[in-house]
Amino acid sequence: MSEKTPKLRAVLDGIPTYKPGRPAAEGGPVTYKLSSNENPYPPLPGVLESAVAAAGAFNRYPDMACAGLMAELSDHFSVPVTDLATGTGSVGVAQQLVQATAGPGDEVIYAWRSFEAYPIITQVSGATPVQVPLTSDEVHDLEGMLAAVTDRTRLIFVCNPNNPTGTVVRRAELESFLDRVPADVLVVLDEAYREFNRDADVPDGIELYRDRPNVCVLRTFSKAYGLAGLRIGFAVAHEPVAAALRKTAVPFGVSQLAQEAAVASLRSSKALMERVDALVTERDRVFRALVAQGWTVPETHANFVWLRLGERTVAFASACEQAGVVVRPFPGEGVRVTIGESEAMDLFLKAAEEFRKEM
Repeated sequence: MSEKTPKLRAVLDGIPTYKPGRPAAEGGPVTYKLSSNENPYPPLPGVLESAVAAAGAFNRYPDMACAGLMAELSDHFSVPVTDLATGTGSVGVAQQLVQATAGPGDEVIYAWRSFEAYPIITQVSGATPVQVPLTSDEVHDLEGMLAAVTDRTRLIFVCNPNNPTGTVVRRAELESFLDRVPADVLVVLDEAYREFNRDADVPDGIELYRDRPNVCVLRTFSKAYGLAGLRIGFAVAHEPVAAALRKTAVPFGVSQLAQEAAVASLRSSKALMERVDALVTERDRVFRALVAQGWTVPETHANFVWLRLGERTVAFASACEQAGVVVRPFPGEGVRVTIGESEAMDLFLKAAEEFRKEM
């Protein structure tokens, strides 16, 4: 039998593996999962019923065009259907964007630390990632990102609010940035956490896209809408970009269950905002408590908080787990903590207070 193995692309050797948040342990003491920015609430009213009804026909392929959902999104956001594209979560659409714009020899710019999928999907496409460090305030350095633009730049990600720091880029600086980015470079405003923002000076990316052909907006049903397990997101972009996304989509990638659940979720706006408001209230309570304990915490506009702990990161995550909560460590950098149930946040705050005393 031959010892030779199939030849794989050498670029794969240098690609980091995406690390999902660890689940809560099964059995033993009750633990809470605060590691994946999931919504702790069950599906919105009517959503589960819609998904269950759709499940009765999952021997059939889903609607590849997502026609019902596209029409609902078009009406909900007042955008043409031709400016919409769907995918398997916003990360799936982000990968389609890189595939549509960048290949070997091209560059993709993003802040760092930001969403950990950016370097992965960039390198899978064969393009070169260009990481621009966040400012000392944990915010995108837009001037630095502009300075990094070259004639090889094809795409720029701006995560707003930023994952994992929760910080935002405000209107004046973002519009100034967009005004100076070359017209042939696509700027992707990744707004996966848009619904949790309460800063009126943070612009809605969909309003910015309307008269800017090189702006694309990413949204997801995974976070505020609570459909993380169904994997569905979408992009709003001018027709040439949206058409390219539809070309690069995995055929039948978005299940009919996901499509029907997303439609029902869009029709439950009142219940959605009640839940989001409750999470924002809890987020603000946690933020204030951490500051009172003496932590330096960037102001967050998402459904999580960020603690930059450096070499203490792993020890802090371990202390949290011993206290009954699983958080998301980025070794050597910091810890991201999702806002979950009040009981979970009380356990986290107690662990943080004890850890702080021992520092």
